[in-house]
This record gives sequence, C-alpha cells and structure tokens, in this order.
Amino acid sequence: MGDWSSEVISHIDYDYVRDLLSRGERLDGRAFDEYRPIDIEVGVVPAKAEGSALVRIGNTSVVAGVKVLVGQPWPDNPDKGFVMVTAEMSPMASPLFELGPPKEGAIELARVVDRGVRESDTVDVSKLCILEGKHVYTIFADVYPLEYDGNLLDASSMAVNAALATTKYPEYKMEDDKLVKTENMISIPLENMAIEVTHSKIGDSLVVDPILKEEMVQNCRITIAVDENDKMTAMQKGGGIGPLTLDDLDAAMGVSIERTHDIMALIKEAVKSLK
Repeated sequence: MGDWSSEVISHIDYDYVRDLLSRGERLDGRAFDEYRPIDIEVGVVPAKAEGSALVRIGNTSVVAGVKVLVGQPWPDNPDKGFVMVTAEMSPMASPLFELGPPKEGAIELARVVDRGVRESDTVDVSKLCILEGKHVYTIFADVYPLEYDGNLLDASSMAVNAALATTKYPEYKMEDDKLVKTENMISIPLENMAIEVTHSKIGDSLVVDPILKEEMVQNCRITIAVDENDKMTAMQKGGGIGPLTLDDLDAAMGVSIERTHDIMALIKEAVKSLK
C-alpha cells in the first residue's frame, strides 16, 4: 500500500516482473486468480481485546483486535451505535513504514477496510443502542500489520471480519435511570459479512493477491468487497493512476465472487474452532 513502493525496486526487477507476467507467469508460480496460502487464527489476544484474529496470507500477516465501549451516539443517529476501523503501520512490520502519526498508507488501509464493513451493513448498529440519545455500544476494530509482503487490504479485511465474529462483551442495561453492567456476555449483532478482494493491474495483466514486488510495479489496483449473497457492496481503486478497462472490471468482479466463497469458509471454520 502506498506510493513509496515505487521508490525501492530496481529497474531490472521492475522489467523482470512485468515481462514474466506478460508471458503468463508470476514470481511465485501462482495462477493470476490464485491466492497465496491463507491461515486464520482467532482469539489471539484475549487479554487485550474482546475479539481478535490473526491472518496470514503467504508472508503477509495482520492482527485485528476489537474493543467494545459504551459511549454517546452521533447526533444524527441517536438510536444507533457505530463501528470504526483504525490501522497502525509499525516499522516492525516493514522498513517501508515510518514511526509517528498515521501516514497516508495507514489512513487508506483503515478507510478501505472500514468502508467494506459499513457499506455491507456487517453490524446491525440499531441493536447497539442502550438508551436513545444517551448510551450506545461503540465498536473499534484496530488493525496492526505484523509482516508486509503485499496485499494488506485483504488480510486486514479478513482479520477484522474474523475478530468481529468472535467478539464477546459485557451487556449494559438501564436500571432506575442508571447504566448498569450485567453479568451477561453478548455478541456483536452481525447481519452480513463482506470480504475484500484486491487485484493489481500490471501492464495488460490483472492478478489477485499481489505480493510486494507486484505492488511495486502495478499501474493501479482495484479492491472489491463481496458479501455472503455475492453482492458487491464496495469498490475502491488506488495504488496508481493507471486505467482499468470494462473487461478488467468484469474479470475482477467474477474472480472476487469466486475467491470470497473460499475465504468466508475459512473464517467460519476458524470462528467455530473458538466455540
């Protein structure tokens, strides 16, 4: 993610990656529509989060943690709670990341993953209301890349969805006009799941789940969120100003739907393992 990637690849590697793709091959031998091996673990930081997940896609790994707090609703939605995704990109994950306030890459990562959750109505935020206008549950999903070898977007989307699906938090109720914590633990009211699938356009080639060197030479990328009903709920173009044709979009949408089925099955299997 980010424009820095173009600064750290040699002209030899740049030409080699593109030439290889023009001959129908990828650096790691995968098909153009094939993901690297995906591994999903849930409940990885139980002491610090109400829900958490670790996702590995090849050599890229991301952990997501979910915190649920009681707060005030937004003025324009007094009877709804809300969900917010944030991201922190530490130099421990990659020398491409810098210390300090969130940079453009971290902001973009959070916004794209957040959009996939919001536009898909993953959480029924109307069920997060405790007392209209006063108290609601607020859900924060924090994303932390641990190792970066391309495609943080998809790894983060998977991690956030898996973490949300395993979150348990204390129930609060109003008693005698006071907010009281009960002994019950409840789950996030999930209504839908949408997974983001990212494709890189490199020359005339379109590849899913780009590794870092492929990201470094891409013209642009397209990320598509697909829900459980094969509905495309969000779409984001980034990673460059190169054009995408209608044929590119049609191919990307078809592959996204196919890959989403497999990924959702992995997430649901991981969630079951915690119960």
